[in-house]
Amino acid sequence: MLQNAEIREGDVVLDVGAGNGLIGFGALELVGSSGRVIFSDVSADLLDECRRIADELGAADRCEFLLASADDLPLSDASVDVATARSVLIYLMDKRPAFIELHRVLRPGGRLSIFEPINIFGNETFRKRYWGLDVSPVEHLAAKVRARWKQPHEHPLLNFDERDLLRFAEETGFGEIRMDYRAEIKQEPHFATSFEMLMRFSGNPLDPTLGEELRAALDDDERAEFEAHLRQEIERRPLVPMRMASVYLRAVKPDA
Repeated sequence: MLQNAEIREGDVVLDVGAGNGLIGFGALELVGSSGRVIFSDVSADLLDECRRIADELGAADRCEFLLASADDLPLSDASVDVATARSVLIYLMDKRPAFIELHRVLRPGGRLSIFEPINIFGNETFRKRYWGLDVSPVEHLAAKVRARWKQPHEHPLLNFDERDLLRFAEETGFGEIRMDYRAEIKQEPHFATSFEMLMRFSGNPLDPTLGEELRAALDDDERAEFEAHLRQEIERRPLVPMRMASVYLRAVKPDA
């Protein structure tokens, strides 16, 4: 992402969805003493963590901290040289307004660099196997759980693919757009190392955990049967089919 952003000394960099500052502090090393980085996030706690790290680095005078969403940035038009976003758009139901905002705040010649996972690529496999696990012996129960799932077009993690991101960037007015797409199909040990970890897992912070999902979809006897099967599957640490895709997108706002 930083390489695609082509950050120069003296640049103003906006890191949208800064989290704990992975990209923003990397950018801070590149802007030099005359540049600055704006850390933007919807979480006040994460911004406080970025502020603490900036203080530890003695770099707070080159940092700003902005509580804001990617689709509603309280910044002036043409006020930053670079905008970055790492796994941010995936949490927005409507991603197009974020592209409009990022284009608006960039100066002519400004660079946009984003990374996004393309979860729809592996969605069918996860729906069939229930988060990668073979549930064919209890398929009647798995079907009841799946019946409560949102359809891909109803969920921000699934309602787009790489072509949508490319189209949004182009329609917003960006030029010199480049997308690097990577897809993998392989088998790996399941991400959950215990049944308890599986029950606490949620694909999206706004979604219920798997434990909450089962309590909502199944009665006590059904849930006991389904959970017993899931526990057995997790304990044998199976290799599960994985279908993963992601994109790096770089775009430049044309000169006026």
